[in-house]
Amino acid sequence: MTRRIRTLVLHAVLVAGAFGGGGCAALTNPVADGVPVNRLPKEVLGRSKKELVPVPLTLLRQKEAADYRLDKGDVLAVIADDVLAPANQIAPVRMPDQTNDIAAVGYPVPVDENGTISLPRVKPILVKGRTVREVEALIYDAVTGKYGNPELVKNPRISVQILQKRHYQVLVVREDSQLIQQTGQAVLGGVKKGAGYTINLLAGENDVLRALNATGGLPGLDAKNEVVILRGGYDPNDPAARATRIPLRIYPDQPLAIREADVVLADGDIVKIEARDTEVYYTSGLIGGGQFPLPRDYDLDIVQAIAQVRGPLINGGFTQNAFVASSTGGGLGNPSPSLVTVLRQLPDSRQIPIRVDLNKAFRDPRERIIIQPGDIIVLQESPGEAIARYLTQTFRFSTGLEVLRGGSLTQSVSGSNP
Repeated sequence: MTRRIRTLVLHAVLVAGAFGGGGCAALTNPVADGVPVNRLPKEVLGRSKKELVPVPLTLLRQKEAADYRLDKGDVLAVIADDVLAPANQIAPVRMPDQTNDIAAVGYPVPVDENGTISLPRVKPILVKGRTVREVEALIYDAVTGKYGNPELVKNPRISVQILQKRHYQVLVVREDSQLIQQTGQAVLGGVKKGAGYTINLLAGENDVLRALNATGGLPGLDAKNEVVILRGGYDPNDPAARATRIPLRIYPDQPLAIREADVVLADGDIVKIEARDTEVYYTSGLIGGGQFPLPRDYDLDIVQAIAQVRGPLINGGFTQNAFVASSTGGGLGNPSPSLVTVLRQLPDSRQIPIRVDLNKAFRDPRERIIIQPGDIIVLQESPGEAIARYLTQTFRFSTGLEVLRGGSLTQSVSGSNP
């Protein structure tokens, strides 16, 4: 038997032993038998984020009311001759300042918890839900005895103005990155940590948009593209009963069900910006194990996902590790691994393996499946690629041994020596 034949037989035995003995990951890949991409229904493939459109920001604020309606917490500036003070006495003047931009003339009269105001020698007057002009008429009628009260003043001078609007205390909890800014200096950067704010919003301005603007603006890229509002008390039997979710991007065919009542905030409401910690994908196999974030506002297909983690793409499976000086393999190189399995969790908790051929994916965009949160990407060689790599490496190794032994490369290949 010639040396060439002996070498080929030995190689065949080694190949059979390697693959048959379970030592080759290409043959022992437990998820290689996946469903091809072109056989999957649209529900499994997922929907592209390119179709999402932003919700108009004007829907996140309340409409400006034509007339300001009074309620508990408002403070009025009232002038009522010979009721609050003598007619010839000059009423106090309130000028705008840093805490209140309203100018008013009159004596301060607060609106009580029950929505009424109290004046000397007059029964409490219900002002809740009324305008200042309506309250002026009510006070005039009260002090002139129109409602059966004794007449206190004839033809009194009555004036009612807003001295201070009521405000609503709202909590804002943000789980996105917050800017670091020093006094008198530019913004330095961001930090990923939870942040909480307690803010006071004036009546008429107590809405989601102003709460976001007061605490850093719209959610960052590391947060979900939605706002959650937790209202009222906590119910342990149904924690989400009073929660309102307002999306900031929707698909065109989705109903835009945002009412003004959804964005108006009241005392004790909590506005929450949730982090995107669960919107990640995982890698294994020849790529190596890892967890990586998914973009929030655009798609990441299978080729882009592997490129993002510096996986092998049409490079003979050669590593792209930063500690390797060379960027190419020796000799003729090896076949590039092309067998990808995407493990996807279905809504009913089942798992489906999706098979992707990277060689086809570079030629046909329809093969480039969009990665979804929770996907596991497994990259391995196909059996044919594994055999080709083994033979290439073995041939290169045996030829090198012949050269080291002083044999003729031509004789080794042609088998002319016995």
